[in-house]
Amino acid sequence: MMFAAIVRSFDCAPKYELVDTPEPSESSEVLVDVLAAGLHNRVRSQANGSHYTSSDKLPLIPGIDGVGRLPNGQLAYFVAPDTSLGTFAEKAVIDLRRSVPLPEGVDPVLIAAAMNPAMSSWVALHRRVDFQPGQKVLVLGATGNSGQMAVQIAKLLGASQVIGAGRDQNRLNSLSALGADVIVSLAGDPEAAAKRLGEAASEVDIVIDYLWGKPAELAMLPLLTQRSDRSRKLTWIQIGSVAGPTAAVPSAALRSANFQLVGSGQGSVSTAGYVAEFPALIDAISAGKLQVNSVSFPLSQVEEVWNAPAGMGERVVFIPSVETERAL
Repeated sequence: MMFAAIVRSFDCAPKYELVDTPEPSESSEVLVDVLAAGLHNRVRSQANGSHYTSSDKLPLIPGIDGVGRLPNGQLAYFVAPDTSLGTFAEKAVIDLRRSVPLPEGVDPVLIAAAMNPAMSSWVALHRRVDFQPGQKVLVLGATGNSGQMAVQIAKLLGASQVIGAGRDQNRLNSLSALGADVIVSLAGDPEAAAKRLGEAASEVDIVIDYLWGKPAELAMLPLLTQRSDRSRKLTWIQIGSVAGPTAAVPSAALRSANFQLVGSGQGSVSTAGYVAEFPALIDAISAGKLQVNSVSFPLSQVEEVWNAPAGMGERVVFIPSVETERAL
């Protein structure tokens, strides 16, 4: 038996319960001791049934990635298989093909906190577009955890200008320290915000979009119509849908400019493609090239922490046991 966070209703926070320990069933699987697992937005949508990969199957153990100790003692970062047995547990069955070993001395909490929010923009810029150093990037939804990472990653990979756009003014103000050259407030009237975006970001080469919905819909034409050369390609990478699952794409956007709309996420990038990017991203995080504000809690506090408001920019990481927390 082991302790785990269990979701029994999509309307309630997970509860800390004693459950059967899972067992490997394939030759590529092993049982690991989970040292740290992050509470990402993706985990919350998994636990409330709203993610596009979610099924209606309950109960489930949430958690989509983590740092674990392999049977041979090696630490590894891993992404959980798409099952109801996630990483918010003392032990988890992992597929070794979806894991990479960690360098000695790496902080498991730091890796668990940073990998998921960093992965979306890192993989998008490496796998979904032909990003070149010197290009300009707009991060739409830059005040979220993934958006803050995207600002840093775009700059790290050589963007000549990074524009961060979001609603939370306090978080917007913090983006300059992360590498943003320009910030744009999306607060207030949506059409006025779209106009501000068009004025500030019409010359970008790439949009990394975590919002979608009305903000994306309204911003497309202002960005495109004010470009000095509409034949120069603008690639819009759709990653998140915080502002809504749908957006009406104006037909003029596709006809009057060299406008490319792509998505990046599970399915558009293979599992092997994600895993291939893990080592370089882990190196960047462990070398301190990406800032992350992590805060850890024992997994036994999952219900309490789940319902508590997060601090600004904090990335919550759960530690499966008090003993493991002390060891770290």
